[in-house]
Amino acid sequence: MSSSRFEDYLSKVTSKVKSKEAHSMIKKELGNHMEELSQSLQDRGLSVKDADKKAMQEMGDPSTVGRNMNHLHKPRIDWLLIGLFIIFAGISFLPLIGDVHHAFTNKQLVWLVLAIIVLVGFRFFDYRKLKNLWMYFYGGGLLLFFATFLFGIELNGAKKWLSVGSMTIDGPAISLFLFFIAWAGLLTKFHEFKGWKKQGMFLFLFWTPALLYIMVPQIMFSIIYVLCVLAMYVFSFGHKQFAIKVAVGHLLIGILFISLILLRTTRSDTFFPLEGILSEAGWFGTGLFNDLVLPEAHTDFVFPFLVHSLGWVFGVSLCLLLFVFILRISLNAFKTKDLFGRLLAIGGSALFIVPACWNILMGFGVVPIMDVPLPFISYGGSMLLVYSALLGLILSVYRRKDIIEPTMVN
Repeated sequence: MSSSRFEDYLSKVTSKVKSKEAHSMIKKELGNHMEELSQSLQDRGLSVKDADKKAMQEMGDPSTVGRNMNHLHKPRIDWLLIGLFIIFAGISFLPLIGDVHHAFTNKQLVWLVLAIIVLVGFRFFDYRKLKNLWMYFYGGGLLLFFATFLFGIELNGAKKWLSVGSMTIDGPAISLFLFFIAWAGLLTKFHEFKGWKKQGMFLFLFWTPALLYIMVPQIMFSIIYVLCVLAMYVFSFGHKQFAIKVAVGHLLIGILFISLILLRTTRSDTFFPLEGILSEAGWFGTGLFNDLVLPEAHTDFVFPFLVHSLGWVFGVSLCLLLFVFILRISLNAFKTKDLFGRLLAIGGSALFIVPACWNILMGFGVVPIMDVPLPFISYGGSMLLVYSALLGLILSVYRRKDIIEPTMVN
């Protein structure tokens, strides 16, 4: 096969494609097609040289083909997700309007600037470079967890804050992000875990962080972690029915175990008349400057505060925006043919769904009260950075969905 002549043709094609990341995939795709076409022409009696020449002629002018490929294989920007992030970031300042000394407002502004930097950095970063580093991310998550457990600052009966210079970070929250990346990479290699010893190690790796979060105690993180990993596991496995059965089995074990702990450790809402607070809201609320006394109104109970202040019109609209945000991420997961990218998007959507639903339902008094922020809206630096990094990775997957080689059949 006259590969050098094909190479010249392909080089002219890729010279019109701006995204260098897409060059190898385009060369492979077009090269294979021209080889098949040339072979077909040779079977009809043409010589190798004439068949190659005819194949390139049938492909068309390389400049025209290159411009078409540039349109098809270019980095994508999900403006909807970026727009919703900006809206949520703006809403996060509403509970802080009553902050007379502007201490919380100024801190939130600093954290938001850092979050934007993190989001942009992860968006342009090639997420595929993280795939084979799962052991380092898993080990880093364990080290960060034990550092927090041994040297962390205890607050409200939990050691979750780690002092780093003049800053304090939420160790379990950041470790959750590290475990998430680790499992996305690990599950792409699940087929290598054959034999009962490796399967046992797999189960050990799965349940260890869940039990460690309970020890802190950070039961909510344990719930989020279990559901996130199980969601990625189901969509990483070829035989979906078997994977769902295994996932449901582990989920039932987790629900039973965590339910027993919740009965002993969850906070009571006796002092929080949530139903009364929500019933007083009306359609348009009582205004942000009101005399509502609600503990953690800017963090765990930000949703009932916003509904009470701005009304049910705002509350329903916020729920719809969160629904669109999560639905968009979930749909984007199936627009990429890269398994690692798909798992990142699926696990990422779970990391948004669970705390968002729990926080809102907690505001209605439906689920037990725990420390769980509303993504991007509740006050707090560490979780804001985690969610921003998570969104950045998801945007990175979407950005490269048309410029990387498939690793799975859609």
